[in-house]
Amino acid sequence: MAGLFISFEGGDGSGKSTQVDLLAKALADAGRDVVVTREPGGTAMGAEIRNLLLHGDDMGPRAEALLYAADRSHHVQSKIRPALERGAVVVTDRFLDSSVAYQGAARELGTEEVRDLSLWAVGGLLPDITFLLDVSAYVSAERAAARTGGKLDRLERAGAEFHEAVREQYRLLAEREPERFHILDASRAPDDLAAEIGGVVNRLIEERA
Repeated sequence: MAGLFISFEGGDGSGKSTQVDLLAKALADAGRDVVVTREPGGTAMGAEIRNLLLHGDDMGPRAEALLYAADRSHHVQSKIRPALERGAVVVTDRFLDSSVAYQGAARELGTEEVRDLSLWAVGGLLPDITFLLDVSAYVSAERAAARTGGKLDRLERAGAEFHEAVREQYRLLAEREPERFHILDASRAPDDLAAEIGGVVNRLIEERA
């Protein structure tokens, strides 16, 4: 089977990490070669960039966007492409759509500019399927606070208006590329979501067999 690239997108607290873990376990149990990763921080270099982005000093939106692009470029070159080339299923918690939603829309840098920067950084690589876990900013904030005990990172502290702008941009991205995006109501039970996600992924795998 050719490699399969899967990304999970959505606001903070939407349940991406849970679904990444559930899908990866199901694929591994089925005997698939699975690589689980995340952005930022999927590599050693990326972990350093992640710390700067989430816990470092405040920075301008352009610096933020460039750091994400640098992390993504290294991530693809050193981890994602090699795995896809050997036929693995790569499952990532966030990819370039996050930059378009967070930096392009919510930080008002321009969605096309940020998307072009990200595509250049990764040599045009896009996921085969992107699962968008859609949830309101209110629910997202409640979940993030519960998960962290109120100790929010720099982006989680950005406020409801920022996170609603992120959510709206994700919806626009999904409308723009319906063949790639699969939208899920993230307020549903995790097991129900996992069953739907698994069905979509299994169909893709069968098509590529």
